[in-house]
Amino acid sequence: MKLIIQIPCFNEAAQLPATLAALPRSLPGFDEVQWLVIDDGSSDQTAAVARACGVDHIVRLTNNKGLASAFQAGLDAALKLGADVVVNTDADNQYYGPDVARLVAPILEGRADMVIGDRVVRDIEHFSPLKRLLQRLGSWVVRQASQTSVPDTTSGFRAYNREAALQMLVVSRFTYTLETIIQAGKLLVATEHVPVRTNPPTRPSRLFPSMWSYVRRNAIAIFRIYAQHEPLRVFWSFAALMALAALGVWVRFIVAFVEGEGNGHVQSLILGSALFVAAVVLFALGVIGDLLAAQRVMIQRTFERVRRIELEVGVAPSHYEPGAAEPAGAGAEQADRALAALLSEHARQPPAGGAQRSGQ
Repeated sequence: MKLIIQIPCFNEAAQLPATLAALPRSLPGFDEVQWLVIDDGSSDQTAAVARACGVDHIVRLTNNKGLASAFQAGLDAALKLGADVVVNTDADNQYYGPDVARLVAPILEGRADMVIGDRVVRDIEHFSPLKRLLQRLGSWVVRQASQTSVPDTTSGFRAYNREAALQMLVVSRFTYTLETIIQAGKLLVATEHVPVRTNPPTRPSRLFPSMWSYVRRNAIAIFRIYAQHEPLRVFWSFAALMALAALGVWVRFIVAFVEGEGNGHVQSLILGSALFVAAVVLFALGVIGDLLAAQRVMIQRTFERVRRIELEVGVAPSHYEPGAAEPAGAGAEQADRALAALLSEHARQPPAGGAQRSGQ
C-alpha cells in the first residue's frame, strides 16, 4: 500500500522545512510513504525548498487559486500517483507530524473511509475563549448539516482512503474542510475522528483577515453547501415562514374588517398578498433546486467514473513536476543549508511587478 501526504502551500518556504522534518517516511501497514507539495502560485522559493527537503512530488499551479483548489489538485494528483491513502496537512507546521499514524489507523483497520484530526479546540492555549466558542459553535452547525459526529470540522489534518478520495469534489474556492465533511455525510462515507496534537503557532493565520471575516465566510459557505445538497428543505422552510407571516398579516386585516375598520388596514391585505407570493416563489425555487440537486448527483457520479477511467488509462497529473531524485530524509541540517541558500538568493532578486497576492 502507498500513503501520500499532501501539503498545500502558498509562500511557505520558511515554514516548510520544519513541517516536512516532522512527517514520517515509513509507517506500519504501508510499503511506501511519499510527500506531495502543492505550490499554489507561490512567489517565493517554496518549490525549490520542497525539492531540497526531499519531497517526492510537486504540483505547481500557475497562479494563486486558493486553498480549496490546491487541496483538490493535490487529491487528483495523489490518486494518479497511485495513493491508496491520502493524508492532508497544513504547511505552517500547525499539526504534530507523527500523529499521521493516528489518522490512518482507522482506515487500515477498515473502520473508516475518511478520518478527521480533532485538535480538541477547548484545550488549545493560544486560542482565545471567543475563538474556542465560535469553533465549537461552527462545528456543531456543520455536524447538524452533515449528520456526522466530527467535533473539529475546520481541521485540515485528515486522511482519505482511495474510495473516499475518488468521491470528493470540491467546488468552493474558500474552504474544502466544511464542504468535504458535508459531502461525506450526504454520500454516506464512513467518517471517524481521532484526537491529534498541535504545535505552537509560528505565524498568524493568512487564511482570513479577521475572526469575524472568517465567521462570515464560513457561515455563507455552510449555507451554500447545505443548500446544494438539501435545496427542498432550505427553500420550503423559508416558504413556510413567509406563508405564516402572510397568514398573520391577513388575520390582522380580517379582525380589523370584522370590527368595521377594514378601510384603514388595506395595507395589511397588500403586505399579506406580497408575502404569500414570495412564499409561492420560494416553494417553486425549492422544487427547481431539488431537480438541480438530482442533476448534481448524476454529475458527481459521472465525475467519479471519469476519475476511475483516467486512473485506469494512466493519465498524468496536471501541473506535475517530479520532486527530489532521492529523499533527503531526516537531514535537518541539509534542509537548513538549502533553505538558507535559497532564501538568500530570493532576497537578492528584484521584487516582482504588481501587488503581492494575499496569503491563504
